[in-house]
Amino acid sequence: MSLSPLDDYPIHQAPEVMRHVATSDRNFYDRYYFNCHAGSDELMLIVGLGQYPNLGVTDAFACVRYRDLHRVVRASRELGLDRMDTSVGPFRVEVIEGLRRLRVSLAADEHGLSFDLTWEGEIPATLEPRHFVRWQERVVFDSMRLAQTGRWSGHITVGDERVEVTPDRWRGTRDRSWGIRPVGEPEPPGIQAKNPSTFYWLYTPMGFDDHAILCIVQEDHEGRRVLEEAVRVWPSGEQEYLGRPEYRPEYVAGTREVSSAVIGFSPPGGKPFDVRCTPLLPVHLMVGTGYGLEPDWKHGMYQGPGPVVQGVTYTLPGDAGKMWGMVDAVGRFEYDGHVGYGLYEYWALGPHPSFAG
Repeated sequence: MSLSPLDDYPIHQAPEVMRHVATSDRNFYDRYYFNCHAGSDELMLIVGLGQYPNLGVTDAFACVRYRDLHRVVRASRELGLDRMDTSVGPFRVEVIEGLRRLRVSLAADEHGLSFDLTWEGEIPATLEPRHFVRWQERVVFDSMRLAQTGRWSGHITVGDERVEVTPDRWRGTRDRSWGIRPVGEPEPPGIQAKNPSTFYWLYTPMGFDDHAILCIVQEDHEGRRVLEEAVRVWPSGEQEYLGRPEYRPEYVAGTREVSSAVIGFSPPGGKPFDVRCTPLLPVHLMVGTGYGLEPDWKHGMYQGPGPVVQGVTYTLPGDAGKMWGMVDAVGRFEYDGHVGYGLYEYWALGPHPSFAG
C-alpha cells in the first residue's frame, strides 16, 4: 500500500500513486534551494531539502559562512509514503502560499546552527529553460527549475550569536528543481568513464530595487552552450528576453577563483548593456552539504532509517585547502545606475577554451 494524503488531490500526472514518479530512473529528485544574505560579506546561509522517490530517501542541509566559519548541519531519513512531509530530523520547509511565501527552519541542537526564516518573493516564480544533457546514450540531466528573488524575516543563530533577519536588509534567491540528475551512491561508470570531466557553469539570479535579472550559462569542454538563459523580470510578471549572455570573468592569478566578471546582454531590438559582477562572500557549496565531495554523504545516499543528523565545521583560512568545487557567493551587480545583489554561482572544472594557453 503506497497511498498518501497527496493522492486525495486531483493532481495526478501518470497512472501511478503520487508516491511513485512517472520514471523509474534512480536519479529522479525533487528539491528546494534557498540562500539568505545581507548583500555584504557579513554572512551567507544556504539551505537545501530534497526527496529521491526511487531511492526511498529524503535529506536536507544548511551551510553557513560566518566570519572564518564554514559550518554545515545535514540530516537524512527514509522517505516513507508521505511526500507532503517536508521535514527531515530538525529541518522543515513549509509552503505558506505557493510560489510566494515559505517558511524554512532548523531546530537548535548540539551542532551550533539554527534558524527560523520566512521567505517572501519579490518577483513571480519564473520557470527556467529545461536542462537536458545526454552522454553516451544515457540521459544525465533532464530537469526543470523555477527561480525567484526575495526577502527574508526571522532569525539565525550561529553558536551563541543570534542574528536578527529583517526584510529591509536580508534578501536572497531560491529555486525549486525536479527531474533527473546524478544522486545517491556512485554507479559503475561503464562507458560513461569516457566522458570529459568538465563542467563550466555560471548561474546569477540578481535582485534589483524594481526588477530582477536571471542568467544561466553552461558550456561543454569545447565551449558549446549546453544551457543558457537571460531574462529581465518585473514584479508584475512581465518579462524581457535579453538575448545570448556573454560571460567575461577575471580570475585570481593561478586559480579558477573569480575576482570579478562582466556579463553582456543584447536584448533584441534594445540597447546592449553590461552588468559588472563582484563576488563578495564565497561559500564552497560542495563541502559538507552532499553535493558531491564526501564519499559517505551525497544527496540521496541511504544513511539508514533515520533521521541521521550530523554536523561538520571548518575554519578559514586554515581549512582553505579543503574548499573547492561549486562556489555560491553573495554577488553585487551593477549596470546603468542600478545596484543589486543576489547569487553569483560558478564552477570551472576541467578543460575549456577560456583556459587554453
